[in-house]
Amino acid sequence: MIRLHGFFRSSSTHRCRIALNLKGLAYDTKPVNLRSGDHQTEAFKVMNPHQAVPVLVVDEQVMTQSLAIMEWLEERYPEPALLPTDTELRALVRGASQLLACDIQPLHNLRVLNYLRGSWERSETDISDWCRHWIHSGLSAFEQMIEARRTGTGFAFGDSPGMADACLAPQLFAAKRFALDVTVFPGIARLAENYATHPAFVAAEPANQPDAA
Repeated sequence: MIRLHGFFRSSSTHRCRIALNLKGLAYDTKPVNLRSGDHQTEAFKVMNPHQAVPVLVVDEQVMTQSLAIMEWLEERYPEPALLPTDTELRALVRGASQLLACDIQPLHNLRVLNYLRGSWERSETDISDWCRHWIHSGLSAFEQMIEARRTGTGFAFGDSPGMADACLAPQLFAAKRFALDVTVFPGIARLAENYATHPAFVAAEPANQPDAA
């Protein structure tokens, strides 16, 4: 049995949902409400001392960190693949994925924004400006990466969706939340249109989760 503990709006959880869906794996969703502090309970801390989502539990094995979870899924369930077979292209896809998941997303993570609101007493306007700045900066770099390898395919680095796509879609959701117009990035906008009709991505959308509110 596979259980995914996460928050409907969490980008990290979102990308794991996409990966699980692309692999065709059934899983139980275990909501963790970050707004009410579910992640700060002692029971959750036992699963993840960092008190963050997602947490993937498979039988008795507990895994944390979204990219590590996606790599485990790729190794445990290699088909359909999230990574290409070519070694150099695999490195490129991993780099693009980390750009999205490690360089952009943490800067608009809820705990970071709450720190800016609290300790730094920043306004909601300041917060939104902060998020738009860092999302735009990161997506600009990602756009250059995919446009440098433009192949006419429907996904970031090939004919089928992979790890980079699973990381990009949640970032596009965040961009929309903070009113960033992604149509300034033609390549990314093209990918967004394809995600909007792909079953694995649609099923993973925050609005379609049991804890959506």
